[in-house]
Order: sequence, then C-alpha cells, then structure tokens
Amino acid sequence: MKSDLIRVVLADDHTIVRAGLKAVLGTARDIDVVGEARDGKEAIALVDRFHPDVVVMDLSMTGMDGATATKEIVAKGEDTRVLVLTMHPEEEFLVPLLEAGAAGYLVKSAADRELVDAVRAVAKGDVFVRPTAARVLAKGLTRKDPQDADRDRYARLTERERDVLRLTAQGYSAPEIGERLFISPKTVDTYKQRINEKLGLSHRAHYVQFALRLGLLQEA
Repeated sequence: MKSDLIRVVLADDHTIVRAGLKAVLGTARDIDVVGEARDGKEAIALVDRFHPDVVVMDLSMTGMDGATATKEIVAKGEDTRVLVLTMHPEEEFLVPLLEAGAAGYLVKSAADRELVDAVRAVAKGDVFVRPTAARVLAKGLTRKDPQDADRDRYARLTERERDVLRLTAQGYSAPEIGERLFISPKTVDTYKQRINEKLGLSHRAHYVQFALRLGLLQEA
C-alpha cells in the first residue's frame, strides 16, 4: 500500500450487492472504491488499469469465477491483494483459496460488521479470517501432504515461470534459457526473482530439489 488511502475494486455479479458493499466501505474515510466488476475477467482488467490495494472478490459469478480470477491476479505478482467475500462457509473453500494466494476470506453474512476491518487487514499485509475459521484451518493443515503443498505452490506459477524453473533446475544459464525461450537474459532473471518470491527458493540447488519432488526433471 503506497499511501494511507486504501484503493479497492469490488467484484460481484449482482449490482445490488456491489451497492451495499460500497455503502459499507463508504463509512471508512481511508477506503476508496475505484472500480466495480461483474465477473472475474472484468476484475482482472480493473487490476491492470487501477492497480488497487485490494480486490473484494465474490466466488460464484457468471463468466469467469472468483477462484480463477484470484489465481490470475496472484500470478501477476503485483501488490494487489484479494479478499474473498462469499456466501459459502469456510469449510468449503477457505484452505484451497488461501493456498491459491487469497489474502483473506469473509462470509457475506458478516460483511456489514467485518468488511472494513478485513479490507484494512489485507491491505497492510495481514491475512484475514474469522476467529471461528481456526478449526477449519487446523484441519486443512493436518491432512495436507507435503507434496500437495509443493503442487499448490507450483500451480501459482505462470507457464513461462514454470519453463524457467524447469530449465534452471536442468542446469541451463540465464543466457541459454533466454535463447531457448526467445527472451533476454535480464527477463530470465526477472522470472527467477518472481519464482523465488512465490516458492521461497534462493539457489539452483533448491530449484533442483523442488523439481525432483514434482517429477519435473524426468524429461531432462
């Protein structure tokens, strides 16, 4: 967040719902709704146009759904954070959406009381979930297989980032990767930086270990 004013995009396919959310957020002087989207595709376009701090994202929308849009926004690697606001209870979608990169999850029935606090929390870098969701999170973490976590992290990468990851793990240098993918070595380094941030990797050895766990080197 670059200033004290939190810039928000609302994504919901119901005009009345967006109007209600805008009214709730309008009570906060530090929040400004800069755009409204009717589906995930429009939300992504507004992120590209306005670079908001937060997207308040519904899940069930005609056209592109909120889960798909959330993954695409996260994959862009921008500062925009996604707060999922949905009628679905946490048991259904909370853990998968947080793993996909969402910064918060709030049910619509609590929006009138908690939406402003949730937007403020995710805008400053925190993860927002209701206290009652702690049990759902604990359950999801308990049954999570380590390799499943790797697959989920890998799914956050764009197709080009996956190519760079695999080629780096195979031992190719930045100039060699650039030649194979028809991009400059500097662009390769940019992709590596994004990969490092998304996967928490820092050395080629980590790339190799990660790629081996997912079977990405079988074609090497």
